[in-house]
Amino acid sequence: VQLQASGGGLVQAGGSLRLSCAASGRTTSGYVMGWFRQALGKEREFVAAISWSGGTINYADSVKGRFTISRDNAKNTVYLQMNSLKPEDTAVYYCAADFTRTVVADTALEYDYWGEGTQVTVSS
Repeated sequence: VQLQASGGGLVQAGGSLRLSCAASGRTTSGYVMGWFRQALGKEREFVAAISWSGGTINYADSVKGRFTISRDNAKNTVYLQMNSLKPEDTAVYYCAADFTRTVVADTALEYDYWGEGTQVTVSS
Protein backbone atom coordinates (compact mmCIF):
# COMPACT_ATOMS: atom_id res chain seq x y z
CA VAL A 1 0.00 0.00 0.00
CA GLN A 2 1.28 3.45 -0.91
CA LEU A 3 -0.02 6.76 0.38
CA GLN A 4 0.63 9.99 -1.50
CA ALA A 5 -0.14 13.27 0.22
CA SER A 6 -0.44 16.58 -1.59
CA GLY A 7 -1.83 20.06 -1.20
CA GLY A 8 0.61 21.63 1.22
CA GLY A 9 2.06 25.08 0.73
CA LEU A 10 2.59 28.54 2.14
CA VAL A 11 -0.43 30.49 3.35
CA GLN A 12 -1.02 33.54 5.50
CA ALA A 13 -2.60 33.26 8.91
CA GLY A 14 -6.36 33.03 8.59
CA GLY A 15 -6.11 31.34 5.22
CA SER A 16 -7.11 27.87 4.08
CA LEU A 17 -5.53 24.81 2.51
CA ARG A 18 -6.90 21.45 1.46
CA LEU A 19 -4.71 18.39 1.78
CA SER A 20 -5.36 15.19 -0.11
CA CYS A 21 -4.00 11.69 0.41
CA ALA A 22 -4.51 8.97 -2.17
CA ALA A 23 -4.03 5.31 -1.31
CA SER A 24 -2.94 2.83 -3.94
CA GLY A 25 -1.80 -0.74 -4.13
CA ARG A 26 -3.41 -3.62 -2.27
CA THR A 27 -6.07 -1.59 -0.52
CA THR A 28 -9.11 -3.27 0.97
CA SER A 29 -12.29 -1.85 2.39
CA GLY A 30 -12.79 -0.94 6.03
CA TYR A 31 -9.55 0.88 6.75
CA VAL A 32 -9.23 3.94 8.94
CA MET A 33 -7.44 7.00 7.61
CA GLY A 34 -5.74 9.65 9.70
CA TRP A 35 -3.68 12.80 9.54
CA PHE A 36 -0.74 13.59 11.80
CA ARG A 37 1.70 16.47 11.82
CA GLN A 38 5.20 17.13 13.01
CA ALA A 39 6.59 20.58 13.61
CA LEU A 40 10.31 21.23 13.59
CA GLY A 41 11.84 19.99 16.81
CA LYS A 42 8.62 18.48 18.08
CA GLU A 43 7.09 15.03 18.20
CA ARG A 44 4.55 13.84 15.68
CA GLU A 45 1.04 14.61 16.86
CA PHE A 46 -2.44 13.48 15.94
CA VAL A 47 -4.61 15.83 13.90
CA ALA A 48 -7.71 13.93 12.73
CA ALA A 49 -8.93 10.50 11.73
CA ILE A 50 -11.98 9.03 10.02
CA SER A 51 -13.56 5.61 9.85
CA TRP A 52 -14.32 3.82 6.59
CA SER A 53 -17.96 4.90 6.58
CA GLY A 54 -17.17 8.40 7.78
CA GLY A 55 -19.49 7.83 10.70
CA THR A 56 -16.73 8.17 13.29
CA ILE A 57 -14.39 11.14 13.22
CA ASN A 58 -11.88 12.31 15.81
CA TYR A 59 -10.05 15.62 15.96
CA ALA A 60 -7.28 16.95 18.11
CA ASP A 61 -8.54 19.71 20.38
CA SER A 62 -6.18 22.16 18.73
CA VAL A 63 -7.91 21.85 15.34
CA LYS A 64 -11.55 21.32 16.30
CA GLY A 65 -13.82 23.78 14.56
CA ARG A 66 -11.14 24.72 12.03
CA PHE A 67 -10.21 21.47 10.26
CA THR A 68 -12.51 18.99 8.55
CA ILE A 69 -11.55 15.48 7.54
CA SER A 70 -13.47 13.61 4.86
CA ARG A 71 -12.95 10.72 2.48
CA ASP A 72 -14.02 9.41 -0.90
CA ASN A 73 -13.76 5.63 -0.83
CA ALA A 74 -14.37 5.32 -4.57
CA LYS A 75 -11.14 7.27 -5.06
CA ASN A 76 -9.32 5.80 -2.02
CA THR A 77 -8.66 9.37 -0.99
CA VAL A 78 -8.88 11.23 2.30
CA TYR A 79 -8.99 15.01 2.59
CA LEU A 80 -8.15 17.53 5.26
CA GLN A 81 -9.76 20.93 4.82
CA MET A 82 -7.88 23.41 6.97
CA ASN A 83 -9.46 26.79 7.64
CA SER A 84 -8.48 29.70 9.88
CA LEU A 85 -4.90 28.54 9.81
CA LYS A 86 -2.52 29.75 12.50
CA PRO A 87 1.28 29.96 12.53
CA GLU A 88 1.29 27.12 15.07
CA ASP A 89 -0.25 24.86 12.41
CA THR A 90 3.06 24.99 10.55
CA ALA A 91 4.34 21.43 10.22
CA VAL A 92 4.86 18.53 7.89
CA TYR A 93 1.52 16.77 7.56
CA TYR A 94 1.40 13.00 7.16
CA CYS A 95 -1.49 10.80 6.19
CA ALA A 96 -1.72 7.30 7.57
CA ALA A 97 -3.85 4.20 7.12
CA ASP A 98 -4.85 1.55 9.62
CA PHE A 99 -5.86 -1.70 7.94
CA THR A 100 -5.85 -3.71 11.15
CA ARG A 101 -8.54 -2.11 13.27
CA THR A 102 -11.84 -0.34 12.72
CA VAL A 103 -11.44 1.83 15.80
CA VAL A 104 -10.48 5.40 14.93
CA ALA A 105 -7.19 5.76 16.78
CA ASP A 106 -5.30 8.90 17.71
CA THR A 107 -1.92 7.30 18.28
CA ALA A 108 0.65 6.87 15.54
CA LEU A 109 1.54 3.33 16.59
CA GLU A 110 -1.92 2.13 15.55
CA TYR A 111 -1.35 2.98 11.89
CA ASP A 112 0.22 0.56 9.44
CA TYR A 113 1.10 2.72 6.44
CA TRP A 114 2.34 6.28 6.11
CA GLY A 115 2.70 8.80 3.34
CA GLU A 116 5.84 10.88 2.93
CA GLY A 117 4.35 14.10 4.18
CA THR A 118 3.53 17.51 2.78
CA GLN A 119 4.79 20.80 4.21
CA VAL A 120 2.30 23.36 5.47
CA THR A 121 3.69 26.76 6.39
CA VAL A 122 1.50 29.47 7.88
CA SER A 123 3.00 32.95 8.00
CA SER A 124 1.94 35.54 10.55
